[in-house]
Formats: sequence, structure tokens, C-alpha cells
Amino acid sequence: MSKAKVPVRRPIAIPGYETAELHPRWQGRPWRPLLISGIVIAAVAASGFAISDALKSPSPSALAHCITSTQTSPHHFIGPQPICILPNHSYQATLNTTKGPITIQLYPQVAPVTVNNFIVLALNGYYNGMPFATQDWVVQSGDPIGDGTGGPGYTLPDEPNTSPGWGLGAVGMARPLGYPINGSQFFIQRATWPGTGPTAVYNRFGTVVKGLAAAQLLTGPTDRITSITIQVG
Repeated sequence: MSKAKVPVRRPIAIPGYETAELHPRWQGRPWRPLLISGIVIAAVAASGFAISDALKSPSPSALAHCITSTQTSPHHFIGPQPICILPNHSYQATLNTTKGPITIQLYPQVAPVTVNNFIVLALNGYYNGMPFATQDWVVQSGDPIGDGTGGPGYTLPDEPNTSPGWGLGAVGMARPLGYPINGSQFFIQRATWPGTGPTAVYNRFGTVVKGLAAAQLLTGPTDRITSITIQVG
């Protein structure tokens, strides 16, 4: 699979920047524009944090400590997400989509790293607004680029399991042929897997328990995830 090319961004020339002079009211008092610039920068930064916080989903008290690893750019992290899920608890994720809610029972007992990763990303708004890619038998999301190659900057380890098996409503993680498991792209099986079924490990980490009809209606990329909520039992 070819990697997405990153366009080279050239510096933008600002006409007259080198010869610009201070407004007469500021001449002799150069600290004033600096102070005002500082205030503006602080306000923009504060609004950025507010927007970031607004994207986050409400966290159950048991998951209030779930934060991401260091973020290097939007939807990109320095490494895998820290473990924050607790043993002896059950977890459900409700995908709120443009076609309605889809509730997934998660399986931390068989795929703990995958479930934890999904929960941390979901709680911190990673999936909000992401489109779906669909085929007759499957619907997939979690690609921040939108061309099938995007991810969070890291991959997941294989977490193979034979129970439960693959079938209608099964939820797993995507992986390109011959490559590790993607760190954010997941899929919902909505019909029989073509051919003889999966020939690689796809980290089967959940099952749709409610809203499969909504999954059947998704037709990406016009349909999107609006938010994800996590329930702890």
C-alpha cells in the first residue's frame, strides 16, 4: 500500500512585512503591541483548548483518568495509549452516527489492549466527525485522512481469539494486507465475510448488541460518527 504524499508547504510572503512601521500611537511605547499580541495569542490558545475539550465525550467516573499519550499533531500521537481500563468491569460503546446509535459490547477479556485503545480515543473525541467507508458486507471508520491509509501514528499488537467467532455484528480492527493492525481504523461486519472468512488476525474486540439496522443503513462517506459514549458496568 502506497503512503499518502505530503505536499510541500512553502512560506507565505507577506507584502510590506519588512518595512511595516508601528502605528503612531504605539511609537515610543513598543511594549503595547507586544502586550496586545500576547493577549490575542493567549485568547486563541484558550479557545483551542476549549474546542478540544468540547470534542471530548463525557467520561464515566471509572474512566475519568483516561488521557491520551502525547499528541504530536491532530489525530496523531507519539505512541500507544496508556492503559486505563479496569479489570472485572464490562464496557459498552455507543456510536452516535448520522443514521442512528450503534451499541457495541466490548471484550476486554480477549482484546484488552484494543479495547483500551478504542476507549481512550473515543473518550478524547478522536472519532468525532469521522466518515464511514462501506462495502456490502462491512462498514469501516477511524481513518483521519479518509483514503484508507490514515491512523494515529502507531499500530496495535495482534490479539487473536477464536471465541466469539466472526459473524453479523462482529467488530474488529482493520489491517492492510501484510502490515500490522491499524491503531484507529475499526470495522463492523454486516453480512457474511466473503470467501472463506478472515485469513489474518483482526483483533475481534466487540459485537453490536443494538443498532445493527443503523449500521446496515450507513453509506459512507456521507455518513459520519458524531460522537461516541462509553458505559461502564
